[in-house]
Amino acid sequence: MELNLLALETSSSRCGVALLRAVDGRLEVSTREHEGSQEHAERLLPMANELLAASGLAPSSLHAVAFGQGPGGFTGLRVACGVAQGMGLGLGIPVLPVVSHQAVAAQVADATPSDAIVVALDARMNEVYLAVYRPAAAPEGEGGWETVQPPLLIAAAEVVPWTEHHLPAWSAQAGLSLNLVLAGDAWDAYAADMTHPAAWRRAADAQRPEAASVARLARQGWLRGEALPPEQAAPLYVRDKVAFTTAERMRGEGGNPKAQPSLASQAPLIPQPLTEADLDDVVALEAHVQAFPWTRGNFADALAAGYGAWVLRREGKVAGFCILMFAPDVAHLLVIAVAKPLHRQGLGGVLLDWCEQQARQRGLEGVLLEVRPSNASAVSFYQHHGYLQIGVRRGYYPAAKGAREDALVMQKRFAAAAEEAA
Repeated sequence: MELNLLALETSSSRCGVALLRAVDGRLEVSTREHEGSQEHAERLLPMANELLAASGLAPSSLHAVAFGQGPGGFTGLRVACGVAQGMGLGLGIPVLPVVSHQAVAAQVADATPSDAIVVALDARMNEVYLAVYRPAAAPEGEGGWETVQPPLLIAAAEVVPWTEHHLPAWSAQAGLSLNLVLAGDAWDAYAADMTHPAAWRRAADAQRPEAASVARLARQGWLRGEALPPEQAAPLYVRDKVAFTTAERMRGEGGNPKAQPSLASQAPLIPQPLTEADLDDVVALEAHVQAFPWTRGNFADALAAGYGAWVLRREGKVAGFCILMFAPDVAHLLVIAVAKPLHRQGLGGVLLDWCEQQARQRGLEGVLLEVRPSNASAVSFYQHHGYLQIGVRRGYYPAAKGAREDALVMQKRFAAAAEEAA
C-alpha cells in the first residue's frame, strides 16, 4: 500500500517537518528542522514545500498530514495544528494527531516491553509535562504502544517520588518487573529536583519530540484507521491556565498558577454511590461536557429506577460519574463523564473499570454502550479498553439544527477479552 504522509512537530523550540513515503513495504522518511521557537509559523510551510519538491511530489500526492499535538508550548501547538488543519481542508485529506510524549518514547533506542519509558518534558516554571509508555511488542513503535500514564502536569520536585510510588502498580499490571527508562529534556533542565536512582536508565537519544517520530507513529495510526477529519483535530493541553485572573490577584494570589500536588491524594480512587445530594453537581458537570446533556429529571429517573449510579470525587468535589443499567445478560452503560479540566488523567478509565467490575460481580457477559461517531476521542478511548463495534443505531442522538446523528453500538465481552489476553 502506498502512503505519502507529511508530519509537523512544533511543540518545543524545535520546528520540524518530516515526509514519510511507504511504497511496496519500503519506508522512507526525510526531514527538515529549524531551532527557534519564535519562527515556527514562518518556517513550517517553506520546509514542507522543500521536502515535497526534493521528493518530486506535489501536495496533491499526500494522503494525510500528521502533527504533534502536545502537550507543549501553547503557540507552537496551535501553529502545527492550524497548519495541519489548513492543509487537510485544502487538500481534502485527513489528519493524524500524535501525542508529543509518545513521539519521544518512540525515539528511545532498544526499548523492550519490559521497559516503562518515563517521558518528562520541560513545562517551565519548575514544572514538567509527564507521561509513561511501554512498547507493546517490537521496538521503535512498530508493535504498538501501551499508554501507562497519559500526559499530566506535575511539579519537577514531585516527578521522582511520584514515579517511585506508581512503579509497583505498573509492574503488577504488566505482569513483570519493569525497568525504568528516562526520556525528555526535563531530566536535565531540573536535574537538582529530579535526582533519580542509579538503576533508572537515561535515554540520551530522546530529548524532544522529532517530526520523523511523529510521522512513524502517524503511519501506525493510519494503518489502525485513526485518521480524523481536519475539523476534529485539536492540540492537547494539560495546563489549565498560565496566569491568574484580576479577581484572583485581588484576593492575593500572586505569581503563576502551579500544578496541583500529584501525591496529595494517592489513595485508590473508588467510585461512591450517586445520591440525590449529588444531582446538582452531576447535572452541572454533564452540561459542561455534553452538547446535548441529560437533564436533572433524567438523572433522578435513573436513580428512581434503581440503575447503578456512581460518582468519583477528587479533593471532595465530583470529578466524574457513570450510570449503568443491568440487563439479564449484559450491563448497559448509559452515561459516563469526567470534568473537562481532569481529562486525560485516567479518571475515565477508573469509572469504566468500575462498571466492568460491577457487571462481572453480577455474572453478566459484558458491557454494552452507544457513542457518537463524531466523538473520535471517546471511540478511541473505548477501543483502547477492549470495546468493539457491533452495530449502528440510526438517528439515535439529537444533533445541531434539529438533525439526528447515528450511534455506534460497542460492546466488551469478558470471555472474549480474556481469551485475547491469554
